[in-house]
Amino acid sequence: MNLSNLKPAEGSTKNRKRIGRGTGSGRGGTSTRGHKGAGSRSGTSTKIGFEGGQMPLQRRVPKVGFKNNNRVEYVGVNLDVLQGLVEQHSITAVDFDTLKLYGLVSKKSDLVKILGRGELKATLEVKAHAFTATAQKAIEAAGGTIVKL
Repeated sequence: MNLSNLKPAEGSTKNRKRIGRGTGSGRGGTSTRGHKGAGSRSGTSTKIGFEGGQMPLQRRVPKVGFKNNNRVEYVGVNLDVLQGLVEQHSITAVDFDTLKLYGLVSKKSDLVKILGRGELKATLEVKAHAFTATAQKAIEAAGGTIVKL
């Protein structure tokens, strides 16, 4: 046995159906394209989602909800995260550069909001774009100060 006499197993392959090879082939004449219309011509293609003129599904289904283009997105930082920073790195002030240094914000355009989850025991000066009421009370109760950017 060598490469010149290898063959696929009997019955494992079929000849492809050749269209446009005369009426005797069963696929001559219109070559499976039907009569007339755009689909019978060469170079035709339909848009994705086209349903033959019927209203397409993505236009039939009602749209739900509302996207506010003017929404302001904040990166939330909780009090327990600030307490963890104090315990690990013994910091006394938290500002944007500090948060960026420790990987809590990534982009320069991020807006920071201090959230009230957790407990803050350390006295901190916190500079951020926004604060929740509970976070503000907790920081001031611990003897810290708040600066809105």
